[in-house]
Amino acid sequence: MEHEVRVEENAVVIVLRGDLDLATSRDVRQVLLNAVAQKKAVVVDLAGVAYMDSSGVASLVEALQAAKTGDRPLILAAVTPAVLRVLQLARLDRVFTIEASVDAALASQG
Repeated sequence: MEHEVRVEENAVVIVLRGDLDLATSRDVRQVLLNAVAQKKAVVVDLAGVAYMDSSGVASLVEALQAAKTGDRPLILAAVTPAVLRVLQLARLDRVFTIEASVDAALASQG
């Protein structure tokens, strides 16, 4: 799993590439929580994630809870069909804010 973090004017954008699974979820969790700690909106670009298992879901949910505690949004962007299916099976597509692209997610933050 590769990741890139960049700070935009109104958000922290995290670009993930690779599989989000048991082998990588601990590192991704820490990247997500570090981004949430920056007290900005967090946009997670999932366009490069082809596979996600339950440990990946748990990392995203933990980051979402931390963001909500800090009254900040966490937005998933460019979610691949395979990852969207996992979120739908867990009914988390109703919990997360999901945008079609990073640009759309950033625009939603004004």
